[in-house]
Amino acid sequence: MKKLAFLLACCAVTSTLFAQDPAQLKKEGSEAFNAKNYTVAFDKFSSYLQQTNNQDSVVAYYCGVAAYSLKKYPEAVTCFDVAIQKKFQLANAYARKALALEAQQKTDEYLATLEEGLKVAPTNKAMVKEYCTYYLKAGVAAQKAGKEEVAEESFKKVIAFDNPTYKKQALYSLGVLCYNDGAGILKKAAPLANADADKYDSEKQRADGRFKEAVDYLTQAAVVAPDDANIKTMLGQVKAAMK
Repeated sequence: MKKLAFLLACCAVTSTLFAQDPAQLKKEGSEAFNAKNYTVAFDKFSSYLQQTNNQDSVVAYYCGVAAYSLKKYPEAVTCFDVAIQKKFQLANAYARKALALEAQQKTDEYLATLEEGLKVAPTNKAMVKEYCTYYLKAGVAAQKAGKEEVAEESFKKVIAFDNPTYKKQALYSLGVLCYNDGAGILKKAAPLANADADKYDSEKQRADGRFKEAVDYLTQAAVVAPDDANIKTMLGQVKAAMK
């Protein structure tokens, strides 16, 4: 028992001797970060946060930046969560956390983080870009797969933002989608023109409803981008189909 007690005492003394001062860890981590030595910065900052019970939101944020640079994505998420909880660099912390989740292909968490972050900072360029780009691509992919309803909902998520580039793309895509839907309805209804006039009229009204939606979306797109020739051409095509 005496030998065991002595061994434990030695271990305790050794741990104390090798534990670095938190202030020194923070200083060395900051110097390494500024020198873009993210490996050392991450190690120093991580040790500092561990010793200080994750109370320093500034260090947590920059530790997350270092972790992301080193592709330590789970660690980056943890660090950015600390920054978010303590409201340090809130918008950027959400944006960077989202990127770390995307890198891990955690799509649901990635989108949830963006949505949560955009409630706090609705004009943050990084988050707006991530969110709108994701749903524009998702809309195009759904459209190619024949999932028009999914595509439509995806594009509608984008038009909620005032960014001219993304809004124009989403409005134009919605206009084309509604036009194609209306044209498809008319094509299927064509054989009914003589066989069942009432049914044909009902389907034509449904098609016209979709054409009107297309005109509305394209008109909004033209306001956002008045010089876009594609929008003008498409708008004329839809109006012609309604005659």
